[in-house]
Amino acid sequence: MINFFRRILTEFKEYVLFVSLSIISFFILSLNEKPAIKKLRTFAFGNFALVNQVANYPLSIFKYDYSLRELEKENAKLMLEVNRLRKLSVENENLRSMLQFRDTCNFPLISADVISKLVNKMQGNFVINRGSNEGITIGMPVLNSKGLIGIVIDTTKDFSLVRTLYNVNLNVAVRIERLNIDGVLSWDGNKLIIKNIPSTYDVRIGDRVVTSDFSTIFPPKISIGIISEREQVPVGLLHNLTVKPFADINTVDNVFVLKIVPSKQINHLEMNLLKK
Repeated sequence: MINFFRRILTEFKEYVLFVSLSIISFFILSLNEKPAIKKLRTFAFGNFALVNQVANYPLSIFKYDYSLRELEKENAKLMLEVNRLRKLSVENENLRSMLQFRDTCNFPLISADVISKLVNKMQGNFVINRGSNEGITIGMPVLNSKGLIGIVIDTTKDFSLVRTLYNVNLNVAVRIERLNIDGVLSWDGNKLIIKNIPSTYDVRIGDRVVTSDFSTIFPPKISIGIISEREQVPVGLLHNLTVKPFADINTVDNVFVLKIVPSKQINHLEMNLLKK
């Protein structure tokens, strides 16, 4: 067997050397990113693919089932249609819940769509497709059927800028509903926190958090979320409480603007709002 391979290499050494050098050349070409080499590589691989296709065409006539290709094409179309219907189903459920919420809410609501999300770790802002032409003014709360989203901080005739709860510049006066404990909810770049709540209070995981009766900006009792974590501060007598919002703020597409005129006498102790 060894003698056989040795004889083959001896008789066809020029061809073996040519193939080996060609493979090495193609490998080196694939690693070079210079523009001229990239053009050459594209040309070479393109021609190789064309030659390979032509060479394989006679065989493909006998072994390729064109009905299979049509079935694959039809499957791709069906996949796209299923995805479209799934998206419509999700939107339909969202709109149903919003309509139910609107029917049971005593406040005037303006429906809007989120058309842009300007989000980073510290600054969460949305642009919605309703503005001053719809009666929206700075300071109006924005929510959906699950809870508070944020507040309008700027308007044009047709659009409004919304500062979300996930923004370090928005602080909200809130109340832990079961205990009637008031505090200030703020975003620290990672989570929503109510700071410096006395550890003597019987705060429990799962307690509901709503807007406070003392808020001069938001109407009271708007749902925000639940307590998801308690963290004792170094002093030992106070807790920082983490809040998980009811509304999935990062994925929301449809919102309501609560059409109320905010008080001009803003309580500065809320550290709340319109400073951009």
